[in-house]
Amino acid sequence: MKKYIKLKINNNEYELLAEDNETLAQLLRGPQVNLTGTKQGCELGDCGACTVLMDGKAVNSCLVLALQANGHEITTIEGLTVNGKLHPIQEAFINAGAVQCGYCTPGMILKAKSLLDTNPNPSRTEIREAFVGNLCRCTGYFKIINAVEQAAQTLGNKEVKAK
Repeated sequence: MKKYIKLKINNNEYELLAEDNETLAQLLRGPQVNLTGTKQGCELGDCGACTVLMDGKAVNSCLVLALQANGHEITTIEGLTVNGKLHPIQEAFINAGAVQCGYCTPGMILKAKSLLDTNPNPSRTEIREAFVGNLCRCTGYFKIINAVEQAAQTLGNKEVKAK
């Protein structure tokens, strides 16, 4: 059975029809919204490829039913770019070489944003801990951690804490 839900996605208001068993990832990627930057990987909440921000908090959109997102604010990877300008975290991922095949990248970047919004000056250990649940087969994570450190510095934070 379909029900209407209201969402704010990337600062745009939507009224959408959602199935009872439809996930937020499916809704975002589907024809009503067509934001395909959110990737669907394991669909079990293990890989983190589908990470989006719901009210600023990183969530696996494959584990959130679309109906549960009713009334919430969602940010996808597409929502970080403003007027064609990449977010500093996106630029840091490029500059640090933290982008390989790119499949995990949207989820990684949104997890980094969630971390830096709550902890603007994380240590390397805190960065590693924040990425538990986000898998990458290409980079070995070192470049991802370096990218988050770069982004923290770019976003106006003084010095990244020692290891």
